[in-house]
Amino acid sequence: MIFRRRANVVGSQTRSRRFSSAMFAAALAIGLGLLFPARLAAQTSPGDWLRVTDILTRIIPPTFPARDFVITNYGAAGNGTTDCTAAFSNAIAACNAAGGGRVVVPAGTFLTGAIHLLSNVNLYVAVGGKILFSTDPNAFLPVVFSRYQGIELMNYSPFIYAFGQTNLAITGPGTIDGQAQNSGWYNWKNLLTADEQLLWNMASTNRPVAQRVFGSGHYLRPSMIQPIAGRNLLIEGVTIINSPMWVITPLYFTNVTVRAVTVVNTGPNTDGCDPDSCTDFLIKNCSFSEGDDCIAIKSGRDQDGLRVNRPSRNIVIQNCVFADGHGAITMGSEESGGITNVFAENCALNSVNLNVAIRLKNNTARGGYIANVYVRNCLIKTVAQAGIHMTMAYTSSSPADTGTNTPVIRNIDIRDCAFSNAVQAVFLQGLSSTNQITDVTVANCRFLKTASANSFSNTNRISFINNKGGGF
Repeated sequence: MIFRRRANVVGSQTRSRRFSSAMFAAALAIGLGLLFPARLAAQTSPGDWLRVTDILTRIIPPTFPARDFVITNYGAAGNGTTDCTAAFSNAIAACNAAGGGRVVVPAGTFLTGAIHLLSNVNLYVAVGGKILFSTDPNAFLPVVFSRYQGIELMNYSPFIYAFGQTNLAITGPGTIDGQAQNSGWYNWKNLLTADEQLLWNMASTNRPVAQRVFGSGHYLRPSMIQPIAGRNLLIEGVTIINSPMWVITPLYFTNVTVRAVTVVNTGPNTDGCDPDSCTDFLIKNCSFSEGDDCIAIKSGRDQDGLRVNRPSRNIVIQNCVFADGHGAITMGSEESGGITNVFAENCALNSVNLNVAIRLKNNTARGGYIANVYVRNCLIKTVAQAGIHMTMAYTSSSPADTGTNTPVIRNIDIRDCAFSNAVQAVFLQGLSSTNQITDVTVANCRFLKTASANSFSNTNRISFINNKGGGF
């Protein structure tokens, strides 16, 4: 294998904007048909794709009784200024006590603090309805159990939260607005260094989670939507904007469907959808434009993630559209518990503010593994940097990027994808001659316009089959 000088593909902060995805998504099939000869398009993918059928048979969205609990009947006013926190809480409690149904947010703008869901509740945001979250951090106290960038702690409540609940949903054509751009949340990015170091020190010395108390007086931002330790979740149809940090990030959850959701954010670390130590997770027909990664599969970080040791597995991504972001289909960097069995297909990517199309990242602080990843039939029109980027030496502004934990990236299969415009086609960076990225296949892909040579270091059993352009 020839080793070539690698291009600089270090991520940078991007600016996100609203985008029109319908025409681009509709062009996906046409674009693939033009870029792949019929004989190549007809080739079958590896037998591992047969696992998708088994996974999808287990992913069954929850259903709810035909009962509505309209928040205006519990004292809510849709004028955008009345605090409706108690109305949301009372409607959710009544719905749960009755055996389940819909808590309905009608047309209007409803200001609220943290919303805590209970079992068998479908939070439904109707046409013209908007949930508008408070700009006051105190509206998200008291602290609750959460994870902050892969480390467990007690922190500000996620804006929509649940713990240990079953059969949950957030649905409807309405909007969920975190108002982070109108508050101090984004500025906390510049204030959090001491708190991140403190949390990391607590985790690295095995301080009990109940004693890792942040919240008031600290600057670790909460996520937008984070149900924890439950089963059967559906998020469908809603538009989510202006999140303080990660947007949709179920934690320790099984049987999750995120479908036909639009997520648009510009702030720092505003990942779109982050399955975190989750099992059986479907992301389908969604649109993402983010200030960080669009989809980032995770499983905890550093010693704390290794302590919990819970992987993300059986993740299916279908028919999604990606605009701005650091990475579109991303795994890591918080993946100490491991990531396996990820399947992404029929997606469309296009933005000068999208850095990398397919991005895998870990390091010796995280350890963990990324394995059994399959991507096919995706159309990538423009990315700012690399089409395919994998590194076992990921660096960030976190307290630690190096350690003694062995990272793994292996068994990755990417095929039948078209990359119209990427500075670099493929970047693979293993850790050392004894800790390599292994068993990667890139097959039947087209790289129509690239400027930098491909880069491969510390790799083994890398197969490039019938690719065109991009230095192949």
